[in-house]
Amino acid sequence: MASNPPSEYTRNRHRYPAVTVDIIIFALVEDDLNVLLVRRRYAPFAGMWAIPGGFLEIGESLEEAAIRELEEETGVTGVYMEQLYTFGDPERDPRMRVITVAYFALVSIDAVQHRPGDDASETRWFSIFQLPQLAFDHRRILEYALTRLRNKLEYSAVGLQLLPDYFTLTELQNAYEVVLGHQLDKRNFRRKVLASGILEETGRRKKSTEGRPAMLYLYRRNAVTEFKKRRLFP
Repeated sequence: MASNPPSEYTRNRHRYPAVTVDIIIFALVEDDLNVLLVRRRYAPFAGMWAIPGGFLEIGESLEEAAIRELEEETGVTGVYMEQLYTFGDPERDPRMRVITVAYFALVSIDAVQHRPGDDASETRWFSIFQLPQLAFDHRRILEYALTRLRNKLEYSAVGLQLLPDYFTLTELQNAYEVVLGHQLDKRNFRRKVLASGILEETGRRKKSTEGRPAMLYLYRRNAVTEFKKRRLFP
């Protein structure tokens, strides 16, 4: 016969894990997809590179913590950011039981102000394809983030967040090719992206030393950015 459940919840019957948020910050740097990392100032893993992040404060939501950490580490505000995944291996942090909720943000390279937080001695951009030795399980987290980003590129306009406010179709296609890791058919790409309704002509052209100046576009912020889960750029 099953015993009756306790009438009151006793807090000290359970041990509590700590919770952190980690922010993966992607940007395009010279035709390469880069991620912003911080060099840890203190143990564990002092001197090693890591994803910027920190502990969740009492009374703070996960989203608030992610926004705070992003601004503290980079000076970036008001950018596209979404929750990536929760990583909770019991042995991922040698100090204690720590669960981390990872977010990723896509930014234009000129939006970042390198401003290390209290726990970091410096920040630096690294190619996502040539990472240094990383602290904790951060390599696994970055591998997951890249896979997630590639999947989203195929059915959404998320890649536009990597570009400056005004860009050419060539620059847009290049951004997608860098992230996806393969070339896209130029005619097919332009036909699909223009038909999607997410771009708006500015009426301005980018000066070029060769050929006709290319039209500059901007991203329509009020456009629908999800394409009903169909592949946009197969």
